[in-house]
Amino acid sequence: MEIILSHKICLDPTYKQAEYFRQACGIARFTWNWALEEWKRQYDLGLKPKALELKKQFNALKPIDFPWMYEVTKYASQQPFIHLQTAFNRFFQGLGAYPRFNKKGHHDSFYIGNDHIKLDSKHIKLPKLGWVRMREALRFSGKVISATISSQANKWFVSLHVKLDQMPKSCESTAKRGC
Repeated sequence: MEIILSHKICLDPTYKQAEYFRQACGIARFTWNWALEEWKRQYDLGLKPKALELKKQFNALKPIDFPWMYEVTKYASQQPFIHLQTAFNRFFQGLGAYPRFNKKGHHDSFYIGNDHIKLDSKHIKLPKLGWVRMREALRFSGKVISATISSQANKWFVSLHVKLDQMPKSCESTAKRGC
């Protein structure tokens, strides 16, 4: 049985690292808003937009129109397309509301894939940034499959998604509520 758990850990970034986080969140927000606007435009023309097609169009524009995006991890400008596709799938299935534009400071976050993450006790290594101090060590042993960096009340957090082979003993009694 495959189990995936998340562990949200408070980060202790330097000023430079926090600036990087703000920039990556801004790029993720900009990309989402660009993709949503383009989706609406194409849909109004009678087309059936797809996230991968929009991503290809965006990547063709990026070197010329948005070169500043290369200053942070590539995931900041890739993952919003996947999230938008999921949001529209949920909308068309009647499971969610129509996707809306993102505003600065409202659920700021960005995703990082496991191929760009390294952990060392109370530190996480992020692409184009280096080692960032975590306030606690990861509680679960397993394969880290992704991370999401987010901001809440002027604090930065990393939510690590870990694939486990079995449920940790500390979680067995609270499995219904989550660990």
